Amino acid sequence: MKKPTLKSILGSISSFLLFFLTVGFIVSCSMMLFVNILADTMELTLTQENIATAAKVTFWNVILITLLFKLADYIRRKIMVERPTKIITEATEKIMSGDFSVCIKPMQSSGMEGFNQIAEAINQMAEELGSVETLRTDFIANVSHEMKTPLAVMQNYGTLLQVTDLPDEKRVEYAKGVTDASRRLAEMMTNILKLNRLENQQIFPEITEFDLGEQLCECLLQFENVWEKKNIEIDTDIAEDIKVAADAELLSLVWNNLFSNAFKFTEEGGTVSLSLTATEHHAIIRVRDTGCGMTAEIGAHIFEKFYQGDTSHSAQGNGLGLALVKRVIDIMQGEIGVESVVGKGSTFTVKIRRV
Repeated sequence: MKKPTLKSILGSISSFLLFFLTVGFIVSCSMMLFVNILADTMELTLTQENIATAAKVTFWNVILITLLFKLADYIRRKIMVERPTKIITEATEKIMSGDFSVCIKPMQSSGMEGFNQIAEAINQMAEELGSVETLRTDFIANVSHEMKTPLAVMQNYGTLLQVTDLPDEKRVEYAKGVTDASRRLAEMMTNILKLNRLENQQIFPEITEFDLGEQLCECLLQFENVWEKKNIEIDTDIAEDIKVAADAELLSLVWNNLFSNAFKFTEEGGTVSLSLTATEHHAIIRVRDTGCGMTAEIGAHIFEKFYQGDTSHSAQGNGLGLALVKRVIDIMQGEIGVESVVGKGSTFTVKIRRV
């Protein structure tokens, strides 16, 4: 509790005097009017002694009334102003010091509606800041973990490559391991930068009108070597002449990630299906695979950064692809969802506005 300063004491005294003079003036005027009317009505004669006595009584009454009103005002300010102000101030100081667990309870007293609105806003701010801090901490931890693996691989293979009598086939194998690890690290850095720019709206969509079916086919054909190598059957059902107004480059990022995941999780001899249909206002794209599928719990987190439900394929990705996909679809004001059955595969459905 802060000690009263000379300035605050002088302020209290001046406030009391002002209040005293105001009350004294009002009471004196009222008493004079009352006495004059009473004297005229009852034909009384006012002597100097009567007036002096009345003045003294009025003076002390004014002091008593002033003290009572000041005491009531002091108690009101302590309860209705200073107490909630102290609670809110302490909460904001905790937030400034990094404690985002702050929660101000609603004040039940009458007349606290304004303070309760401020408290509710502070609670929401603390919750949002806490979420951001958690995401930041998790992001740093995940990036560190994801970088550690390829760096360790590069270090180990680099050490092995220094052996002087290393056979050529082993040298090629270790060099390929270094190359693959460095490629994975470079891809992760690229995706982090893309995701950061998308989340901070540093990438502004360049809207053009184009045929969505043609774009889907072009993106799918880029994986021809993959499906031929794994003997995967391709099933397409693409409606013609469906045009959309969107950023073609960003949308190609979506299709490439969805196709990449479909082929990655589909075993040899499986099937990857692509369909494009349309309603009056939307184009609907479905990418289905016959891979391992996933549980509902995993499906609820797959659009989060660095989340990988199937760790057996973690060496082929870094958990950023679907986070990028989700962000691009949000920017395009579209929708994306997933349906999956363990052991039978997954179906990703994207809905975007058509021309």
